[in-house]
Amino acid sequence: MQPIHTLHDFFVRSDAEVRLYHLGRRVAPCEMATLEALEADAAPWPMPWQGQARLGLVFRLGDMSDPVIWFLALPLDEEGRLDPASRDAFIQRLLETLGRNVANVGREDGQAVDNLMQDNPLAFTPSLPFQAMLHARASHDLGRPASSHLEPVEAYLSGQQAFDWQALGLQGLADFAVRMDHEEQRRLGRRLPDLPTEVLTSLCYCLEHVAIDDGLVPALRARGEVAAEQGDIETLCACVRAATGSEAAGDWLDSLLIDANACGPDLLAAIAARGWPHLEDGQRLPRYLERLAGCEQADFMRVARDLALIPRLRLPVLMTLREAPADSPIGRRLVALTR
Repeated sequence: MQPIHTLHDFFVRSDAEVRLYHLGRRVAPCEMATLEALEADAAPWPMPWQGQARLGLVFRLGDMSDPVIWFLALPLDEEGRLDPASRDAFIQRLLETLGRNVANVGREDGQAVDNLMQDNPLAFTPSLPFQAMLHARASHDLGRPASSHLEPVEAYLSGQQAFDWQALGLQGLADFAVRMDHEEQRRLGRRLPDLPTEVLTSLCYCLEHVAIDDGLVPALRARGEVAAEQGDIETLCACVRAATGSEAAGDWLDSLLIDANACGPDLLAAIAARGWPHLEDGQRLPRYLERLAGCEQADFMRVARDLALIPRLRLPVLMTLREAPADSPIGRRLVALTR
């Protein structure tokens, strides 16, 4: 029997029922082949976050009645490839806990598998919106019903039932975001102008993880611009992050990047965190990096390095930095870092 060296080996050899999810830049399904390629050093991680490949693993071994959930943050090197030492230590601990014959893991081993996350340097605790979205996605993908919180959210957001919005649960908003259809998105667009700010921002924290229809972007933009006029940067950023799930958000991002007064550190961080696909543009990326460099409160190099870890952005980011004139905001930032 061949030895187990990787997480991919473990899940294949144990014949586990497993679903993987990105938990870094966005909660999104992850193919097992993506993990296999990372561990084989065949490809960099496609959605790195703060130098890590953050994963949610929902799996069942043997005759376990309930799935186990692991949250793992695998460290990456400066090129977005796996730094394997801590992964290797975890695999060793895993095999020592379960024994070498992982194919025979059963129900009685469930607690032991779960306990592996205790004092595990790879383990992390996602934010509450990330946890809610993972639960919503996994339930949907496994064909399980949504949480009991979905029904009141649907009734409230459709305008069919008036009740105290404070009773709405984050899990219900996450279930709604994952399961909403085109008609529900149209109704939501009509409802957005009247939503209390607290409901809007919580909903946006869920919408930022899903693809949305282009028709929902104008409503998000309108609420975001009202918030900006009122100095409510948190709501503006929440609306921007939610809108980035649509290709139609590009025009809004362009208008924000043109306006120097709009480009504070929070907005620039929001664009990098959730709107990175929109930076795959030959004009928008340099404009973004110029604004980032010109914002004294922003950690320019940290954000630039984080974007450069994304495989599709690595070369464009590096070329933009390399070709920046010495007297440009980017050039001055780079010079300042060498002093």
